[in-house]
Amino acid sequence: MTTEWAEKAELDAPGSTDVDVAAVGPLEGVIAAQVKRHRLQAEMSAAELANRTGLSKAMISKIESASTSSSLTTLQRLAQGLNIPVTALFQGADTEREATLTRAGEGSVTVRSGTRHGHEYRSLGSLKRRERAIEPSLVTLTSASDVFPQFQHPGTEFIHMLEGRMIYGHGSYEYELGPGDSLVFEGEGPHGPLRLVEVPIRFLAVTAP
Repeated sequence: MTTEWAEKAELDAPGSTDVDVAAVGPLEGVIAAQVKRHRLQAEMSAAELANRTGLSKAMISKIESASTSSSLTTLQRLAQGLNIPVTALFQGADTEREATLTRAGEGSVTVRSGTRHGHEYRSLGSLKRRERAIEPSLVTLTSASDVFPQFQHPGTEFIHMLEGRMIYGHGSYEYELGPGDSLVFEGEGPHGPLRLVEVPIRFLAVTAP
């Protein structure tokens, strides 16, 4: 079988377009898998891709076998030859990212200044590898007679009411919040519940740097 016919046979082979990117690992391997996958999907031989890109067929073979590192110019030529964006050649690289799942009713209970019985601040997750990440909490307030402290912190905060009604203060302003209401504000200003109108109260609080 000639090389040209071998290339064509590869295009028709069952499962030939299934490239296991996750199993490759290194960046060169990811690029190799993506070049070959897009070439086969376009029903293009290595020789045809070489003609389109101005690269040699031997170079195409090296790229697809992850035996060479491609320059930015080479990657641009490959993308143009395959009629895809350059970023498509990196699809599957650096896919391991941190995520935190918090099931209903779970999450660590945190204690903030002024917190007493009946005030629950439940953390809904965090990202350990990011120093500047959002901090979501589920806040539950059950005692309407308590006096609440005012908080101040850098960044911004978002609260969304889930249950109950309360008067929430921020600076010199007061806001009456009920189920479905939201409030976004700068954390540097003194803020916090002023009066609980209907208890129990539950709201989502998200702080961001």
